[in-house]
Amino acid sequence: MTRYIELIDWGTTQYEEAFDRQKARVDARRRNLCGDALIFTEHRPVYTMGRRKDAVQNLIWSHQQCAERGISVSQSNRGGDITYHGPGQIVAYPILLLHHKKDLHAYLRDLEEVVIRTLGSYGLSSARREGKTGIWIDQQRKICAIGVAVRSWVSYHGFAINVCPDMSHFSGILPCGISDGTVTSLEAELGRAVNIAEVKERLAVEFRRIFTNNP
Repeated sequence: MTRYIELIDWGTTQYEEAFDRQKARVDARRRNLCGDALIFTEHRPVYTMGRRKDAVQNLIWSHQQCAERGISVSQSNRGGDITYHGPGQIVAYPILLLHHKKDLHAYLRDLEEVVIRTLGSYGLSSARREGKTGIWIDQQRKICAIGVAVRSWVSYHGFAINVCPDMSHFSGILPCGISDGTVTSLEAELGRAVNIAEVKERLAVEFRRIFTNNP
């Protein structure tokens, strides 16, 4: 029996709103009131801090400086350090039942493979980087951040791929604690405009290919 994964697009959301909606979906999935889903959104500008110890130390700008630039600061319960979300960046929240494969590391590798294949369809060679999370170009430029959580083996949070965000907003943080690399975007790497809806479609295709074959 083929696994069905619903595709949902929330449009533009505040981070806290999306977090609450994720938790509600996770609870519903745990009780079998809904099925698996891949949710897309673009957040209004926000710095989010994961569970990693001292993540707040990688916030460079003061809260006042963030506010002046229209960027909020929020604590999250996902894994990882501090990262930026904003318009032009696709955030993907897979809400999946993982009961049949209780292996978080394998789940992370599958998410990474979704992004690697998607970038490959644009002619970009990307890869994991030893000791670091996310997906990188030339082992130096991070194009996708990944941070996940599970509750009763239902996944939430996910990954964020930079398509055409305001890259200056990354200057306010040390993204994911990176001191030996930079961040980049699909648009910067290709040197041309990229349609976000098209990237979402490509991500959805690769996601379903991987996760319908790995129940």
